[in-house]
Amino acid sequence: MLLCLVAFAACGRGAKNLSQVVGDTVRMKYAKLLHIVEHDGYTVVSIDNPWQKGKQLHKYVLVPRAGHDARHLPDGTVVRVPLQRMIPFSIVHAGLALELGCADAIVGIADMQYVRIPHILQMHGQGKLVDVGNSMNPSVEKVMDASPDALLVSPFDGGGGFGRFEEAGIPIIECADYMEPSALGRAEWMKFYGLLMGRGKAADSLFAVVDSTYSALKSLAASSQTRRSVVLDKKTGSVWYLPGGRSTIGTMLADAGADYPFAANTDAGSLALPFESVLEKAGDADIWLFRYGGSTPATYDGLLSEFSGYGKLKAFRERMCYGCNVDKTLFYEETPFRPDFLLRDFVQVVHPEIQGLGGLRYYCLVEK
Repeated sequence: MLLCLVAFAACGRGAKNLSQVVGDTVRMKYAKLLHIVEHDGYTVVSIDNPWQKGKQLHKYVLVPRAGHDARHLPDGTVVRVPLQRMIPFSIVHAGLALELGCADAIVGIADMQYVRIPHILQMHGQGKLVDVGNSMNPSVEKVMDASPDALLVSPFDGGGGFGRFEEAGIPIIECADYMEPSALGRAEWMKFYGLLMGRGKAADSLFAVVDSTYSALKSLAASSQTRRSVVLDKKTGSVWYLPGGRSTIGTMLADAGADYPFAANTDAGSLALPFESVLEKAGDADIWLFRYGGSTPATYDGLLSEFSGYGKLKAFRERMCYGCNVDKTLFYEETPFRPDFLLRDFVQVVHPEIQGLGGLRYYCLVEK
């Protein structure tokens, strides 16, 4: 009986769930939703569900292509790395792949009509990557013909629709980085994407540059004696969408030493307000920063023709308006993983006495 009990205990230890095996946790400095644990022969990456507290969105087991036997891996979506053929549904992640030197691994992309990155446009023109259509409803045939190792998609609350690809054995990488509460937290996800692309060290080095540069700019702004208030973006239809006080842009304005009229707001997303509310709260803001698209630069006459109410803003009257033409800059493509680029613009606008930062990258003072 004693021998049987010993044997039973030994079997129990051998059948231990591999997901409970202790590994080396990769410390996340800012990211709240991402967890990386390195094991012998594989890496486990788990993502918290940003919409359901305490629940997991997805778990991945990254295995070298010539590595671990899948029969002895913990539960999770197995992804063979580095990815050799991937389809990022967001130009943000395609841009990061380029920066990490993995352009050749991109075999497809979604929403091609919105792509502004020259190298991606060139690859598409040369037939090196395929346009798989709308990111919310991609062409199954084009995706399957491209034979990707993985799809990089941006999940959303209650989303889905990619089960058909998972059934075909294509791993779905849920890129929930945009739900991080801080700009550096989102940027830190490049460590995960670097592991996927076999460029882990390059991603670590790039993030170290982003982190140190961002921190230096934040300290520089804090040392300034000037404080100027800022209102952002424009009216769309009947409402004006502004970043919440806890959003990445809201916190970035605080890091830039700007007074943001909605800083006390606790929303991490956008605020949808009528113009009257914006005018009452932020009509006296010193600076107006807005994004727009078009083939020509923004003008004061053009802004008034869009909406006469803009003329009531102090920043408009005093000609302190800065526009970012998203059709002419790589604002959306770069800033998610290079928040230091955007912070540099904010610091220069809010603190004009600070010199030597190289000029504005995205925003431009609207000509008088």
